[in-house]
Amino acid sequence: MEVNPPKQEHLLALKVMRLTKPTLFTNIPVTCEEKDLPGDLFNQLMRDDPSTVNGAEILMLGEMLTLPQNFGNIFLGETFSSYISVHNDSNQVVKDILVKADLQTSSQRLNLSASNAAVSELKPDCCIDDVIHHEVKEIGTHILVCAVSYTTQGGEKMYFRKFFKFQVLKPLDVKTKFYNAETDEVFLEAQIQNITTSPMFMEKVSLEPSIMYNVAELNSVNQAGECVTTFGSRTYLQPMDTRQYLYCLKPKKEFAEKAGIIKGVTVIGKLDIVWKTNLGERGRLQTSQLQRMAPGYGDVRLSLEAIPDTVILEEPFHITCKITNCSSERTMDLVLEMCNTNSIHWCGISGRQLGKLHPSSSLCLALTLLSSVQGLQSVSGLRLTDTFLKRTYEYDDIAQVCVVSSATKVES
Repeated sequence: MEVNPPKQEHLLALKVMRLTKPTLFTNIPVTCEEKDLPGDLFNQLMRDDPSTVNGAEILMLGEMLTLPQNFGNIFLGETFSSYISVHNDSNQVVKDILVKADLQTSSQRLNLSASNAAVSELKPDCCIDDVIHHEVKEIGTHILVCAVSYTTQGGEKMYFRKFFKFQVLKPLDVKTKFYNAETDEVFLEAQIQNITTSPMFMEKVSLEPSIMYNVAELNSVNQAGECVTTFGSRTYLQPMDTRQYLYCLKPKKEFAEKAGIIKGVTVIGKLDIVWKTNLGERGRLQTSQLQRMAPGYGDVRLSLEAIPDTVILEEPFHITCKITNCSSERTMDLVLEMCNTNSIHWCGISGRQLGKLHPSSSLCLALTLLSSVQGLQSVSGLRLTDTFLKRTYEYDDIAQVCVVSSATKVES
């Protein structure tokens, strides 16, 4: 009859603990009115409880800290820290001890050990300690693999390993919307939602633009010469709350003059988000490159460089238009026609030659018009004809102006 030899126990013991900040101790207050049967008994017990706040015993939050009782949640962007200890439980001296810690994700395997050198010997009741850190950059299942190899006094080489499996969760839900202005400006609205179960202190939310743009944050207002955030003095984001951030991107001067380049730009930049949670634990996320749908301007683009907000009824006013040849290879010979509407009347010669406009080049044009109707009026009626292709481009509802009477203007 064959008998299997008993499995040999290892001389070393491995312990792995996650390092996290403590939390504030909470208790459940139990109280009653003095006219009830217990009288002041419950209140006195709470006053004697060392975990309660003196003078505010009925509050759940105390002044004491408690160590984590479980592994807890790990969120994307946070730093995972763990304490690894190898203890010699035997009465023998163990030699050539090598401790290795790897983190296996869905896409890669990372070595987190501070040193890959073996320890020459470990005496009884002694231990080898190591602390590992890793900034979590992937969501999903992670496996911490801790392997220990050593040599016994008898020269036998031993090896064992342990696996610690945990999930990395998504802390924020980020949604973006792009708005393309009539100029080359692009407005970005970022909606950031806290999908964890605890409040967050939003330390920084910034937009790192691509090389073609400059960015201006629109999340503060000027009050008495000081910039004050639109979110108030408390920048906490409660669980499931959403906050909206707005940014304006303007093309740099060297790129703004090249209409063909700016027209096809889809990469805008990326968001950099930094937050703090319980007792100052920091997390950081960077989005991938944000992309917009490139606006379709066609072959010729007409934009307004200058226009007044308010004009006087039946008095001429001036606007400045910018005409851009968006073609990258074709020269245009343009003719401008100005068609009157029921309320807007153009001043000047219609059908005049503007000359040749080379690819990706622009020209500015000053025009004069007047309105015969009060109220908010749309500027319409411009026509550009390319004589080479016999093609006409129509531009209506270019902008809006507020038309008031002269008496109203004087009173204001």
